[in-house]
Amino acid sequence: MKVDLFITCLADAFYPQVGMSVVNVLERLGVDVGFPKEQTCCGQPAYNSGYQKDAMKAAKQVILAFENSETVVTPSGSCAAMIHHYYPKLFKGDPIWRDKAQSLADKTYEFSDFLVNVLKVENVNAKLESIATYHHSCHMIRGLEIREEPSTLLSHVEGLTMKELPYCNDCCGFGGTFAAKMSDISERMVDEKINNIISTEAKILIGSDLGCLMNIGGRMRRTGQDIEIMHVAEVLEKGGKI
Repeated sequence: MKVDLFITCLADAFYPQVGMSVVNVLERLGVDVGFPKEQTCCGQPAYNSGYQKDAMKAAKQVILAFENSETVVTPSGSCAAMIHHYYPKLFKGDPIWRDKAQSLADKTYEFSDFLVNVLKVENVNAKLESIATYHHSCHMIRGLEIREEPSTLLSHVEGLTMKELPYCNDCCGFGGTFAAKMSDISERMVDEKINNIISTEAKILIGSDLGCLMNIGGRMRRTGQDIEIMHVAEVLEKGGKI
């Protein structure tokens, strides 16, 4: 099977190891992974700030970059939700680009969704001795309605004890530009999230959206919390052999 990786801005600029983990896990499962170099930002920051024309420019570039892809996989529930829900809406007045947008949406999958629901894989034979908790990001559970897939994959990681995160559905306060524009509110939200993480006594916080992990991890570092941050793909890469 052939897929193309949509790396996303945050992974490309700040967490390239997450992209490498995605590729390594997929290749272990026999998937051929490509990487269209023409890809760029999905346009979500512009869209969420009300700049629809700028968002459309970015979206067109992403659509063209993956136009010939059979399947697209991304390590971001947020970016996948942007493509699934907002690309077709952006181009609703343009039948040609609307159809192109819908075509991309139909073949784009968030990483854990692709593993569980397309490859039908729940156990990648990963091993990690630790205690962890999982943060359910807003775009994953509300936008894509993906909840069980990451938890299912993590439940099969040998040596990993998963602790339920209290109020796991609550937003971490990132929200893209919301964290910058409403920083006081965002800070209180992330502090509440961190207190809930601490209560689990987990050594690792795992997530599927790097915006959330960057926000929570940055705040934990500034407040002196020694909890490791990992994307689900990084966990699944650990010690795995197929």
